[in-house]
Amino acid sequence: MGDNPVAIITGAGSGIGRAAARLLAQKGYDLALVGRRAEPLRETASLAGRGLVVEADISDAAACQRVISTTEEAFGRIDALVNNAGAAPLAPIEKSSPSLIREAFEANALGPAFLIHFAWPVFARQKRGCIVNVSTMGTIDPFQGFFAYAAAKASVNLMARSCAKEGKAKGIRAFAIAPGAVETAMLRSNFPERMLPSSKTLSPESVAQVILECIEGRRDAENGGVVVLPSP
Repeated sequence: MGDNPVAIITGAGSGIGRAAARLLAQKGYDLALVGRRAEPLRETASLAGRGLVVEADISDAAACQRVISTTEEAFGRIDALVNNAGAAPLAPIEKSSPSLIREAFEANALGPAFLIHFAWPVFARQKRGCIVNVSTMGTIDPFQGFFAYAAAKASVNLMARSCAKEGKAKGIRAFAIAPGAVETAMLRSNFPERMLPSSKTLSPESVAQVILECIEGRRDAENGGVVVLPSP
């Protein structure tokens, strides 16, 4: 087993995932950078100064299993799993088609669940591990049009609670982080600046800082809970 701690970050090609990768690299973590497109992941690895690029669609269970096995084979350990990847289709309920609903749940709920399932035996063998699920304030007060997105993200809040309870005897901790609007490309695909000024958004770096605090144990009083980060 290597000396450096190891973190898996999904959605690592941009936004919160990229910010988390850069911050964890500064703290000495080796990284498995996961996403559907290799080029943005390579850019993140270059900015972070390190990172194993793992091209994978987390909506596929076999791909999630490959993410975990590839990371463990490369580094000999996994200390943290950051479930950050997501999709935020915006549509009123009457226009939330079966395919849109499926997309929201596959990216935001099933992917994290698959990854947790496959990482769990690794954490149990090590007798330690930390899971951080990036959720949304929308699970508390869903914005109109986020019927499927908010419901799917609510799943990871409960996953964190379940993981903390089942993981207590195994040294496994788990958190959900629920930020308000974060200045990312995904946000801007739904809300232009005139509708939601950047002065009313959080920076990806501010969310990454809370992810680090959870992993490092500075948020252990909130183990199993939802860390709420309101927008300015």
